[in-house]
Amino acid sequence: MTGIGMEVGAQAARARALAVLRIRSRALAVALLPAAAAVILLAGGSTGHLVGTGWDAARWAVSAVALVVLVAAGVIALVVARSRPAVSPTVPVAEDAAPDLYRLVRDLADRLDVPAPSAVALTPDCDSWLEDRTHRAHGPPPPELHDEVAAGGRPHRRTTAAPVLVIGSPFLWWMRVGELRAVLAPVVAGTGPSAQPDIAAARRFVRGLDAAVAVASTQGRCPLFRSACEGIGWVARLLLRSCRGHAAEMERGVAAAAAERAQAVDYGLRIVAQEQVGLAYAGWDRLLTRVALPAWRMGRWPSRLDAGVVAALTELSRRDRLAEGFTSRLGERPACDLLEEPGAIDEAASLLAARLFHGGPAETGPDWAPVDWQEYPEEVVDRKWRTDAARLHRVLDTLGVRPCPDPTTSDPTTREHPASDTAGPTLSRVLDHLTGPPVTGAPLRDSTDLMDSTDLMDPSDPAGRTASPDLTDSHLPGAHEPPEPHTDPPPNPRNVALAARLTAELAREEAALAPQGPASADAPPAPGQGSPETALWDDGTLPLFPLQSPRTPRELLADHVTAMVCCAAMDTAGAVPGLDWLDGPSLLVNGERATDLAPRVLSLIEDGDPTPLRTWMVELGIRPEKPVRLV
Repeated sequence: MTGIGMEVGAQAARARALAVLRIRSRALAVALLPAAAAVILLAGGSTGHLVGTGWDAARWAVSAVALVVLVAAGVIALVVARSRPAVSPTVPVAEDAAPDLYRLVRDLADRLDVPAPSAVALTPDCDSWLEDRTHRAHGPPPPELHDEVAAGGRPHRRTTAAPVLVIGSPFLWWMRVGELRAVLAPVVAGTGPSAQPDIAAARRFVRGLDAAVAVASTQGRCPLFRSACEGIGWVARLLLRSCRGHAAEMERGVAAAAAERAQAVDYGLRIVAQEQVGLAYAGWDRLLTRVALPAWRMGRWPSRLDAGVVAALTELSRRDRLAEGFTSRLGERPACDLLEEPGAIDEAASLLAARLFHGGPAETGPDWAPVDWQEYPEEVVDRKWRTDAARLHRVLDTLGVRPCPDPTTSDPTTREHPASDTAGPTLSRVLDHLTGPPVTGAPLRDSTDLMDSTDLMDPSDPAGRTASPDLTDSHLPGAHEPPEPHTDPPPNPRNVALAARLTAELAREEAALAPQGPASADAPPAPGQGSPETALWDDGTLPLFPLQSPRTPRELLADHVTAMVCCAAMDTAGAVPGLDWLDGPSLLVNGERATDLAPRVLSLIEDGDPTPLRTWMVELGIRPEKPVRLV
């Protein structure tokens, strides 16, 4: 049954590929039709049959149309054939850097009786696929293909025809060798249909059309060039729409044939490995959003993300009873042992992840430096909290909130003038402002009279455009719902004004740090252009996969108040910053993680009740009246 299903899938894929090629043939026939008519008219005139003034005019007109159509068709065909489709950003892995991994892939291909992939690359995501890069054949072959040929591998012609195997880097660090082989079996099996001539030709045609659309979308200053690009793009999009259904069905047939072929390889182990795929995806997502994202926002990028996902999933196995059985498999050989230098590969994948998910620079610089996990608490967590606390006090200064004096001082002058130098940034100043009496008898706009229109920036706008100046409670979730009796009181306008100021201040800082777009003359190549050795993707579209939507003003206020509480705990109660693999930055008090801080801060922000937070601080010995150190 497996062989029958595989044959049916392959036949269906080939039938759809032939349908795509027929569309290509029809397009060619349409382009040649005026030329055929012109040949008939010219031949008729030369033999003396089609003569006369009318026939002469028709000959000239049809010949001119045929010439224009042939030139246009030749230009479109050249663009489709020469355009390079966008290549997924990956970390190439040469064979000398992972001989065991290449040996595993080739053994797997031999068991499946399919051609081996031409090369292996890693992606900072939990996915694996085959990527056909044969569009590079008209240029210099990639370096990894040179290395394979020089090492005595398969002939160059067959090597360039096989696609590249892209493996998710978290799989290599979390999965065992047997699990990785079972997960890659259906992927590697896809090289079989890729070697079928009709399917390969159909894929090249569709990829060429896609690249031609990308090339045609480039804007130029010359009106004639823009018109030509619009015409090429219109034809390419028309052909793509005609091929879309057939190409989708062809890929489904290829996937079905590959899945059927892989059934005979490690079937039982593949079921267990699929569970590890889901677990790795959950841990990877948690690590990126909770641990890596705070560091990226600070201008630091963790250099061992793949090693971190192992720690995160190991911690999850300790906390989650459903994952108790996963710890026993850690004694088996991890798949990262197939790499000669896993640390270097991990660092390259971590930097690429920062670019894809956050939009960071391609190289390390003064404001974009790597950080090890041992340095993460001091370099990221402590700095983040003190930076947020400093921003919070700057906003309080702009709102005219006076610093709280040190209650231990006996100088009456200092008590009369609270803004004296003896009063530093204290947690009491924040708590007193948040729990102060709300402004009554005036709309919220009057309570923030110190704010101008430039202070109410939209945080989701990188250009820093201003939002509506009437920032009232109606902008908060649930504000348009009718009031119900015996509900909680509305938020204190002081808190709303402070949250709005923090949002504007943070948007201003992010706009100042945002890189400026390149000039048109120096702009990076658009998708479909560039040299084979460069990544064919546009840096202006980064991040490709943003991890988190912009935070709401209330969330920003809660984060800044939490940071101020943590700073006070570190400076007055001996607490230290820590790293939780699943929750990110955490506060360690007496060696234990403080898990009950967030709900107490939310009680202060949302309900205006400082009692739970003050009680917690008294229990831990935190002195809110003492000044804290800021960045």
